[in-house]
Amino acid sequence: MGGTLRFTKMHGLGNDYVFIDGFREAVPADHLLPELVRKMSDRHFGVGSDGLILILPSEKADFRMRMFNADGSEAEMCGNGIRCFAKYVYQRGLTRKTSFSIETGAGILQPQVILEGDGGGQVKAVKVDMGRPRFKKEEIPMVGPSGERALEETLKVDGQEVKVSAVSMGNPHCVVFVPDVTKAPLELLGPKLENHPSFPNRTNVEFVQVHDPGEITMRVWERGSGVTLACGTGACASVVVAASLGLTEREVTVHLDGGDLKVEWADDGRVYLTGPAEEVFDGAYFEDHRTN
Repeated sequence: MGGTLRFTKMHGLGNDYVFIDGFREAVPADHLLPELVRKMSDRHFGVGSDGLILILPSEKADFRMRMFNADGSEAEMCGNGIRCFAKYVYQRGLTRKTSFSIETGAGILQPQVILEGDGGGQVKAVKVDMGRPRFKKEEIPMVGPSGERALEETLKVDGQEVKVSAVSMGNPHCVVFVPDVTKAPLELLGPKLENHPSFPNRTNVEFVQVHDPGEITMRVWERGSGVTLACGTGACASVVVAASLGLTEREVTVHLDGGDLKVEWADDGRVYLTGPAEEVFDGAYFEDHRTN
């Protein structure tokens, strides 16, 4: 049985997602979601996006977020996506709180919407408590001895050695430092590192250039989506790794292809991500996506 599925397209620094509001729409059955995500994410034949995010009720938090990559695979979390999620639920009146909880595959996270100063109730930015980074290989996950960290570890990729650092921000990240990020082999090494046997759940891949202790530039190959303009969890992972190696301070501006994010690895061990979220348009999608 076909039908009309209403959606909203949003982006954080060009990292764009299709949002489906489960409070107002009948969400398709789980077995139908991967194909629906692939079709809607297609930039030629669908809406066009880096993936799809469901806005759902939760028994554990104020809301629940499910996030799917453009290839239909479900991911634990998305830093840019959760900022858009927070803006959506506040602007659409699903909550009047400016700080609330969202259940994700990476645990319960706490975003705070930052409003315009004119009192109009418009969200100008969102700050998210992204939780604590996880360094142990079994937590990332990454192949290797339990309890061991992967900082500046050498991996073999097509016969060449690549120095990487891995960390989880609720989802896996592989950080590679380069002298000039504009010349980084993003589309060559990105997919090979994403699917490297060291990462049983695949991984996001960040290429990072350090400018000074408070400023880095990052380009990203996202697991299941390829090159994207920004990655919030990737920005957090890059700062955490850089600070751990003594390359930066713990509060850093991260320049991405789509714009800038602020990342703070606070003294309490938690990582705070601040950046914009923008609504692009609302639409209706016609597809045989529902069960009989």
